[in-house]
Amino acid sequence: MTLEVRRIVTGHDANGKAVVASDERLTAVSRRIGANITGCEIWSTDRMPVDNSAAADAAQRAGFVRRYNYVGTGEGTTIRITEWAPGHARFTHRTETVDYAILLSGEIDLELDDGEVVHLKPGDVVVQRGTIHTWVNRGSVPAVTAFILIDAKPAEVNGEVLRTSFPA
Repeated sequence: MTLEVRRIVTGHDANGKAVVASDERLTAVSRRIGANITGCEIWSTDRMPVDNSAAADAAQRAGFVRRYNYVGTGEGTTIRITEWAPGHARFTHRTETVDYAILLSGEIDLELDDGEVVHLKPGDVVVQRGTIHTWVNRGSVPAVTAFILIDAKPAEVNGEVLRTSFPA
């Protein structure tokens, strides 16, 4: 079964009253070729404060993420839903974001580059702060996560700036 996410976006009518501007279903696409990781980019912004005008709607709906996990303007945000198939390929990485990861269903492990493994169950939340990590689904059912990513100043340790990285 393919992951689908319902995206409801609100807006305003000509009198300033709240309305549902759109109500649609998004179908997940591959997040990493051949990795059995799929997802839906729900929305993204490219500046703070966020532009809530009708004119900004189309670009935010289409999303600003092109190559990495973050918008890259230094002021962007992204929300996505990701489905991790059992036994999916690893995707070890670090991004220049603070990520709020919420496990919605299934179970998944967060592995850090020091070897620490944290097992997550539905409802668990991870605040990911620019560290090298990977997600591993060792279970028998898909794990579904919601990610809210916010551009951040890169982490710095002992004078070394820790930039976006996709180590082998």
